Formats: sequence, C-alpha cells, structure tokens
Amino acid sequence: MIDFHSHILPGMDDGSKSTDESRAMLQMLAAQGTELVAATPHFYADRESPERFLQRRAAAAQALRRVWTPELPPFRLGAEVHYYEGISHLASIRALCLENSTALLLEMPVCRWSDYMMQEVQYLAGAGEITVVIAHMERYRSLQRRDTVVRLLENDVRIQCNADYFVNRWTRGTALRQFARGEVHLLGSDCHNTGARAPQLGAACEWIQKKAGREALMRMAQCARQLLAPQ
Repeated sequence: MIDFHSHILPGMDDGSKSTDESRAMLQMLAAQGTELVAATPHFYADRESPERFLQRRAAAAQALRRVWTPELPPFRLGAEVHYYEGISHLASIRALCLENSTALLLEMPVCRWSDYMMQEVQYLAGAGEITVVIAHMERYRSLQRRDTVVRLLENDVRIQCNADYFVNRWTRGTALRQFARGEVHLLGSDCHNTGARAPQLGAACEWIQKKAGREALMRMAQCARQLLAPQ
C-alpha cells in the first residue's frame, strides 16, 4: 500500500522533529507493508512563500536521505497545501504537487465550505494541470452540504482518508460504506510521530481487506500508483 499523506520529513512542521524520529516512523511503515510514502509537510501561504517552503523541504529531504537505508520504504516529496482564498490563482501551484505527478494534496478548512471555496476547488480540478486530492475528508464531511461529495466526484477530485478513520471502532463502519460507494480513493497514515500519531496504515489495510476483500484494497493501491505515475 502507498501512504499518500505523512509528516515524516524532519523539522518541517508539527510532524517529525528529528531524523531519528523520521527513521523510526519509516521503520514502522515498513513493518506494516508500506511500499511508498508521500512526504507531505504542511504548506501555509500566509507563513512563507512556495520558494522558501521548497528550499526547507529540500534540506529536510536531504537530511532524511542520509539516514535512509534500503529496507525502508522510499519517499516522494509533496505538500499538504492549506486552502486560502485565491489559491486557484497561485502561479507556482504545480510545484507543490507530489513530485513528478499532478497530484495536489489540499487541506480544506474545518467549516462548511462556501460556494466560492467549491468554485476554487473545481477550477483547480478543471484547469487540466492538477489532480486535486482532498486531505482527510472525514474531518470536514459532516459539515458540508449533501451534494458536496457528488460535486467533488463530478470534477474528478480524489478523496483521501486517514488510516485511523478505518481503525477507530466508532468510525470504521462509516468509512467502509463510503469506500464501497467510491467516495474514498486514497489512504494516508497522516503520521506525525511514533506515539499518539503513529502510522496505522497496516491496521487499516487489514480491516479493509477483511471487510471488503483484497481486490478492493488493491484498487485503492492502484489509484495511488496511477496518481503518482510520472507526468
């Protein structure tokens, strides 16, 4: 399985604080059968420019590569881009996609999205250069209008949910029903550390396979591979 959302890069955000912690997180993901990790640190346009973010990300990735060893899953650089008004006009938005792909992991506000917000997402998705992936959709879904997911799917927006959504006993039934309806395309650990926010990708995959079958789990993995295919 591909981990489509993680905070493994050291010192970038509220995720890993050191290369030792990053390596330990990758070791946990390796033990869970993860084949590739998308390293997606937070990007906030009101805090730094894309150019400064990319410089910091390159330095963090270089530090992690120095302690990376072949038994660990490889990682691809990306970003968890926080939505802001006017994001659809950011000239350098393509540089924030997962490297060598058109996939943009977009973190939306935890509120009911306005028509303007939806229009911006639809504009990004329809521009032809980007495949929008909504990060951890489960955080906002209950706040949205009934037709929000339909509108996203109609615009070829992909939906990522976190592993703990499929692991938590109170939400895993809902998660599976949404997955069965084609409303969850990608899985991410959203791991930040080796403690309270450690990766749970393996447990989520086991649950999905148990309840929906291995073929369904492989479809999710294939969706991730297609999005990450070189462009």
